[in-house]
Amino acid sequence: MKYRAVFLSDVHLGTKWCRAKCLSSFLSGIECEQLYLVGDIIDGWKLKRKPGWPNSHNAVIRKILKLSKKTDVRYIVGNHDEFLSEFDGYSFGGVTVCRKARHKGLDGRDYLIVHGHEYDSAAFCSNRLAHLGDRAYDLSLSLNLWLDRVRSLLGFGYWSLSDFLKRKVKDAVKYIGHYELCVLRSVRESGADGIICGHIHSPAIREFQGIRYLNCGDWVENCTALVENLDGTMEILRWPERAASREDDEAVVFLDQSLPAPPAAVA
Repeated sequence: MKYRAVFLSDVHLGTKWCRAKCLSSFLSGIECEQLYLVGDIIDGWKLKRKPGWPNSHNAVIRKILKLSKKTDVRYIVGNHDEFLSEFDGYSFGGVTVCRKARHKGLDGRDYLIVHGHEYDSAAFCSNRLAHLGDRAYDLSLSLNLWLDRVRSLLGFGYWSLSDFLKRKVKDAVKYIGHYELCVLRSVRESGADGIICGHIHSPAIREFQGIRYLNCGDWVENCTALVENLDGTMEILRWPERAASREDDEAVVFLDQSLPAPPAAVA
């Protein structure tokens, strides 16, 4: 499939939760003019605590480097790969590292691209609290693995305990830290028309107070990518639901979270 731009976030290479095979297959089937890696692509936190790097994770890196030969690739630094922030502005193998980026949509909209941890009060106010939350998320993923096996034996479909808990906790954090207010303020101060981010592992396309909010999702549970089609529409692509519980190479299907591109601006 050909796209004008593809946005990926929260891959978490270096962890056992990363759906690297799914992502490799996705990357093998796309062509795009621009590829944005919107933070937490490599999980430095996990690698520091317990180093591990399967061959499937190497395959993801190789496919990204292969795409970089014909595609403009930007790597926006997140909180889990913050060790790359000191290389802001440097290019490695055709991949340019940056703290934030801008993307001009075909419809004329100007998007600010950041990972999103800048607006998360848990990560912003206390690095220790952020690391504690990360370990709690790991525990929920482990519990979810066993729960999924039990549900499968009973004939029930996949249900994510970790996603349920994460949403509840993140909603509280966003309320306390006025997450959306910070996002709005940042976008307006930057002069952008919208924001593209990741971080909270919740794919979304919506508008509030005239600002377009787009979240790429993740490749741990949701296996989603945000894409700009050749006609300028923004859309979220998602792997089948079962990809969240095991590594399957299936065709990409669509989430019902797309928005049509607004009319092109009149000069």
